[in-house]
Amino acid sequence: MPKQIKSILILGGGTAGWLTANHLGYLLRKSDSSDIRVTVVESSDIPTIGVGEGTVPAIRHSLKKFGIKERDLLSHCQATFKQGIKFEDWLRDPKDIGPHYYYHPFDYPDVKSIDLTGYWLRTEGKKRSFADYVSLQSRMCDRNLSPKVFGQGEYEGAASYAYHLDATKFTELLAKNAVERFSVKRLDHRVVDVRLAQDGTIHSLKTDSGDELSADFYVDCSGFSSRLLGQSLAVPIVEKKKVLFADSALAVQVPYTGLEESLPSVTIAKARPAGWMWDIALQNRRGTGYVYSSEFCSDDAAESDFRLLLDDPKGELALRKISMTVGYRKKFWVGNCAAIGLAQGFVEPLEATGLLMFDASAALLAELLPGDSADLNSAAQQFNSVMANAWDRVIDFIKLHYCLSARNDTDFWRMNRDPESIPESLAELLARWKRRVPCHVDFPNSYDVFSLENYLYVLYGMEYPTDLTGQGSRYLESQRVVDRLIQRDAQLDMLLGKLPKHREFLCEMMAFDNVNRMFRT
Repeated sequence: MPKQIKSILILGGGTAGWLTANHLGYLLRKSDSSDIRVTVVESSDIPTIGVGEGTVPAIRHSLKKFGIKERDLLSHCQATFKQGIKFEDWLRDPKDIGPHYYYHPFDYPDVKSIDLTGYWLRTEGKKRSFADYVSLQSRMCDRNLSPKVFGQGEYEGAASYAYHLDATKFTELLAKNAVERFSVKRLDHRVVDVRLAQDGTIHSLKTDSGDELSADFYVDCSGFSSRLLGQSLAVPIVEKKKVLFADSALAVQVPYTGLEESLPSVTIAKARPAGWMWDIALQNRRGTGYVYSSEFCSDDAAESDFRLLLDDPKGELALRKISMTVGYRKKFWVGNCAAIGLAQGFVEPLEATGLLMFDASAALLAELLPGDSADLNSAAQQFNSVMANAWDRVIDFIKLHYCLSARNDTDFWRMNRDPESIPESLAELLARWKRRVPCHVDFPNSYDVFSLENYLYVLYGMEYPTDLTGQGSRYLESQRVVDRLIQRDAQLDMLLGKLPKHREFLCEMMAFDNVNRMFRT
């Protein structure tokens, strides 16, 4: 018989589990459903992956909604500001033409009042980069500036931004907030068995202490193992290894040699012969990783190249190997169980896809979760449809970075340009954009996590050859464009004079915060 959903059990803590707990806790509190109990069951002896250290600007909305203070985030998580991604050597082999880079900043171009893209393609393509032409932020990033000025409010900036943060400490902050603000219950148990009901839904979880935990709804945040949705409910993975070849990673935390070093406010993604390396600057260390394809590169070769980049010839840094299953579940919600995080799916962490999908899918789950079990199947159908499309579009966007490359130095890069490896949906878009500039009509789904502005930065950072021959009548506002650029350059000059260096802002903020705490009564 249908019954009200009064209890929700989240299996697995980690970033995915505690983001979900906060989204559910917030929504249930706002809807006066305080009698609904949310419990997180996690095991302290099961380590988390802990390498998802880059975010996108949407995370600011979630954190503000949860009631987490930005100062606490920056202080507790050793966080820094992230204003975008700097892609190094993705276009060509640096041995052929020297180093090349482009930015995907978070300061999105204003394509509604006047789209500068066509004007750049017609007149400016060889004079300055696309990001410099349409955005202020790339030049802010070149100078390692903060996106905030002193005295600016929490979650407010002179430009859009996200964060780099310590993933383990971020999880701790989320857990503390969920428990204290939203009364989420926290249990430390290892689940040893899952019992199913006669109708195939989840009935209860048996723990190593002999307890049997039951709930009206379950959220699987158990990581790659997908203990509930994958194992118990037997939902298979839709593999995408023939599209995205990177299936392995090495990760390590690197200490600073001194705080006099400049502090980048971008994630650096450096292309390598069979993959790429990420480099994320926190306040107290760097978080680095080397993503590669085991089909085109051995573990030893990857380690050797990674250590070369890290200037670690003696092998003193302890690298951690992570094997990755590329793809997503055929369904994300079955009966009384939905999966969030790695239990749901995974593609390489380019463009901060991990935390982006964790946060977006947890927010959607909270919105769609019904109050009565009679509506579970309807909600599941909608959730599955939205998330399948979201994952396919994420995969298209990640593939875009590879298939536009002109690198010809290894089979890895050559195979990424093979038409057989490019999804049909992406191939159709690229064919359209050969003869016209991308526009919002190309992105009709409001739940796409990467949209027009994201594609523009990558397409034209990678010098995509859109041919606008015969379209001159569309670009007759040259004087308006010149006026816009003059106005924007003046705005940039003003910002460059006001914005502090990234490390300077963080150091002063921390010092001010420490003084306030000393005198707080």
